[in-house]
Amino acid sequence: MPEQLWVGIHGEVKIPKPQGAATPPLLRRVNAQAVLAAIRGAEVATGTELMAGTGLTRASVIAVCEDLIRRGWIRELDAPGKNPPSAGSAQKGRPARRFELKDRAGVVLGLDIGAATTTAVVADLRGRVIGRAGASFRAADIPASERITVVDRACRQALAAAGENPGTVLAVGAGIAAPVDRDGNVLSAQHFWSLFDVGLRSALAELHGWRVLLENDANLAALGERWRGSGGGVDDLVVLLAGERLGAGVLESGRLLHGHGGGAGEMGFLGMVAGVGSSDGIASLARQWQGADGGPTAGGQASARRVFTDAAAGDTAALAILDRLSERMARVIAAIASLINPELVVIGGAVADSAGALLPGITAALPRFTATPPRVTVSPLGDAIVTVGAVRHALDFVEANALELELTAPA
Repeated sequence: MPEQLWVGIHGEVKIPKPQGAATPPLLRRVNAQAVLAAIRGAEVATGTELMAGTGLTRASVIAVCEDLIRRGWIRELDAPGKNPPSAGSAQKGRPARRFELKDRAGVVLGLDIGAATTTAVVADLRGRVIGRAGASFRAADIPASERITVVDRACRQALAAAGENPGTVLAVGAGIAAPVDRDGNVLSAQHFWSLFDVGLRSALAELHGWRVLLENDANLAALGERWRGSGGGVDDLVVLLAGERLGAGVLESGRLLHGHGGGAGEMGFLGMVAGVGSSDGIASLARQWQGADGGPTAGGQASARRVFTDAAAGDTAALAILDRLSERMARVIAAIASLINPELVVIGGAVADSAGALLPGITAALPRFTATPPRVTVSPLGDAIVTVGAVRHALDFVEANALELELTAPA
């Protein structure tokens, strides 16, 4: 039977059960995807290492590598016939063929598009960020053309910072604060969500010829956490973006859950959960409760951080707010655990660096609310969590479609 492989959203190579005869073009595509993923995961990979990493035979590995060399994706180091061993050398036989990813053969863009700001990062084919830029919207409710203009400007500035031009972009991963279905369509059932339904995919395709992969921001956060955060190796994972409002990205058996219209992970149901009552996030609640106690309410995230700072200094009122936040988040996580039963829940976003103070209280309270308490931790990725996931999403597309993409970067 021919070798059949596929590469999951995080780059692992898995061998599925046979599903009927596969065509040669399909085999070439999935084999190329497997080899690219394996080479990306190593600085330099030998043919033997690629065989072990992909499950392919030596002949298949070499054939794929030679095809990828011709197409400009990888290069061979110390090719046979070059630098032959000197007289008296103990080396025998052919030297191992070694391959290296051409990590600047093209780039990807990762976008985090919120209501107030947008961030664009440029990453090479190993996922290393080489350029970054941000921009602000003058208001949340602005015309679609204005939102697109601001996003495009951030993209151009990030590319300039990376020393790249729009023609080297192979794919764009874009996260928005609204539900997105499996086909990249925005669910506009609420006015706030409709603010992000601006035709970004077609606009950037028309401006630059880019392929834009639109996703919910919490879904991309889950991909980012699984790739480079605390969720490595965890297939049943929930990431809670917990700043102003709660939103969840859900991985079940290593696959993103979208639901029928992209609404999986939306937290509106929390309004019906006893002891919760809304989908307000940690920063919003800290500010509200601080104001209720007579403290300052201005400053958004800064005000929320003030609560954690005061609590660390032993302030009684701030400590009481942390206790309330811990129980509130325990109830939220328990509701998620009862529905989805994840192994790990990660609190992410701009509040993650402070939310570690809540973990003891959350962990202690969880068994009161659910029979299936997950592990709970905070993300190390900070406010970059969405752009990290957006880069991963774009790289997945690039690796899966390498044989169809045309490289324009210099060889």
